[in-house]
This record gives sequence, structure tokens and C-alpha cells, in this order.
Amino acid sequence: MDKRLNIQELQPEAYKAMYALEKYLTTTDLPKNYKELIKIRASQINGCPFCIDMHTKDAIKGGETSRRIFLLNAWRETDLFTEEEKLVLAMTEEVTLISNGGLTANTCGKLTGLFGKVYIAQLLMMIVTINAWNRIAISTNLPVSAV
Repeated sequence: MDKRLNIQELQPEAYKAMYALEKYLTTTDLPKNYKELIKIRASQINGCPFCIDMHTKDAIKGGETSRRIFLLNAWRETDLFTEEEKLVLAMTEEVTLISNGGLTANTCGKLTGLFGKVYIAQLLMMIVTINAWNRIAISTNLPVSAV
């Protein structure tokens, strides 16, 4: 598969802005495992092989288990994820699949009761950011590394 465009070369200021958002996300209260679960799950939904590859590797390096990663697309049907993680994954799916109505009042209410609005805003920015990266990687045919 040929890479179509090099956004970093063609739009360096836009790319820097995306990286600035990534840098901001490292300062949030979100635990590393939540961040990686969000990135993997959104990338699975969007069908982004580059991001799935990158973030599963990052998750494993960060201590995530292969078993949980293998079962991530079936998170509702397993007890391997905490209730908090399940809410984060539900939000990830609802925001990623925005054409289905976006974040539901039910999910938002549960999140607010558990985490608070600032934390939910941080989750939203994480989800929005990985969705943007997915769209860049897919649209430019960013290749999965051989390693």
C-alpha cells in the first residue's frame, strides 16, 4: 500500500498542533491504561491498522495484558474490565460512532456520577484526538511498521 500524503511534510504547523494536543493529554488525570484502551478501541472501530499496531504495543509495554487487548472488542461480554473501564469504553464507542447519536445522556450521567465533568472533558479530548489521528493515518495510508 502506497502512502498517499505526508501530512507532517505538507502541513507541518497542523501536525505540530496535533502533537501539542497529544502533549496536553499527557498532563491530564487519565491513567495510562485508560488512554491506551481508548486509543485501541477507537482505532479498532475505525479500522486503523497503524494505530492499532502502535497502541497495542504501547499498552503491552505499559503493563496491559494481551488477554485484555484480545478481548477489547468484546468488553461488554467479559468481566476482565472494571465498571469504570466499561464506562470509558462505552463513551469511546459512542463518541467514535458519532453518526449513531454520539454520547448518550445515560452514559454521560453515569460518567458524571463517577468521574466529574473535568475528567469527562479530558476523556472526550482523548477520544477526539485518537479519532483525528485515525483519520489522518487511514486517509494517508500510513503503513504498519514491519517490526
